[in-house]
Amino acid sequence: MEPVSERYILYYWPTIQGRGEFVRLALEEAGVPYEDVARGREGMGPIERVLDRELELHAPFAPPVLRAGELLIGQTTNILQFLGARHGLAPRSLTARLWCNQLQLTIADIVAEAHDVHHPISVNSYYEDQKKEASARAKDFRSQRIPKFLGYFERVLDNNAGSGGYAASTKLTYVDLSLFQLVAGLRYAFPNTMARLQPQWPRLIALHDMVAARPRIAAYLKSKRRIPFNEDGIFRHYIELDEQV
Repeated sequence: MEPVSERYILYYWPTIQGRGEFVRLALEEAGVPYEDVARGREGMGPIERVLDRELELHAPFAPPVLRAGELLIGQTTNILQFLGARHGLAPRSLTARLWCNQLQLTIADIVAEAHDVHHPISVNSYYEDQKKEASARAKDFRSQRIPKFLGYFERVLDNNAGSGGYAASTKLTYVDLSLFQLVAGLRYAFPNTMARLQPQWPRLIALHDMVAARPRIAAYLKSKRRIPFNEDGIFRHYIELDEQV
């Protein structure tokens, strides 16, 4: 674990959890100081400035972006790989770190699909303008994609049985934090579907509960730093897109 003298700066939208929440969870678990800059006095100004870098060789495409000293790191999985190595949230061996990265990229895949349920045609159009298509996409997501992805993560946990309930190591990694967020987000967006299906994934649900009970995470979840789920983020709860009971 590397000593860190600087304060991290997280650039992400100030009113949603979104992809930035995966980064926030890692920072909170690591117990390192960071500034969620767009939630401060300047609002969106710092994000606009960090993205307006046409002459920057390594300019980020979109938030989340993390500043660590002279480093400016974009993409959720890339940021987590950096934080994991720096703060003991990833294994030491190359093979194990690549495995963590692979799992995180798979989490990113289902997160993107969860978003596209309510924006199946275009992210530039309102949900209300694509409700018919969203209904069809939601049906497939509920019946096929959620079981396929979460069933896979359950098998990953089963294959790592004896590790203390963790997904990729014998200790907590950023992957475990992200799986917690994935389950929490799907429970919010599809409560009826998850209530019916989640008994199939006991190890995954146990991991969610174990992460939620960790002291720093539990404190964060109760704090004002944790932005509530809402209908502007990735995981959105529209009654008509969930199973009806």
